[in-house]
Order: sequence, then C-alpha cells, then structure tokens
Amino acid sequence: MSYDEKLAERVRAVLSKRRDVEEKKMFGGLCFMVSGHMCCGLTSTQFMVRVGPEQFAEALAQKHVRPMDFTGRPSKGMVYVDAAGLKTGAALAKWVQRGVEFATSLPAKKKR
Repeated sequence: MSYDEKLAERVRAVLSKRRDVEEKKMFGGLCFMVSGHMCCGLTSTQFMVRVGPEQFAEALAQKHVRPMDFTGRPSKGMVYVDAAGLKTGAALAKWVQRGVEFATSLPAKKKR
C-alpha cells in the first residue's frame, strides 16, 4: 500500500486533538475513521473526503474537487480533492473537518 506519508502526517496533525480517530488500511491506502465511520483517506494518488449525500453537490462546486470514482462509478457523498486544493494547512483542515462533520453525524458504531 502506498500513499503520501507527508499528507498522512498533515491529516494526523489536524485530527490530533480527537480521541475517536482510528487509522485503517483500505482502498489500497489509508483511511481515517472518526467514531467508527470513514472521514477521509489517501490512496496512492488521491485524497478523498466523505462529505455525505446532502453536502455532495456543494462540495463538488469547490475548486479542485471531483466525485470519487474509485470503482469506475462515482460514489455519491465522497469526493476527491486534488493536491492544489490542499496546499495550505487551513485548506486541508477545512476538508478534514467536512469529513469529521459527516462521520460524527452518523450513529456511533459499537466496538467489537
């Protein structure tokens, strides 16, 4: 599994104050889980954010964003954000926060 380790470290820094974050190897990369739900993640070439169906259109209206199409079919509620949209710490934090907001809007998963 390969992914941008520097970007992963930047995401970890954004999420560092939370106690409900887990990292899981998924999609051939790394996913960040909040309260048991996927928030965002990295593939070998992409940064993905789970924004949810209600925020999907608004997220797509932003620069440097496109639908996540990992399987060849767009996944409603998930977007890819290009590197140009993540240049600053504030820009990355904004996208990570969108993923956190959606993940925490879902019922907490029970630990196994």
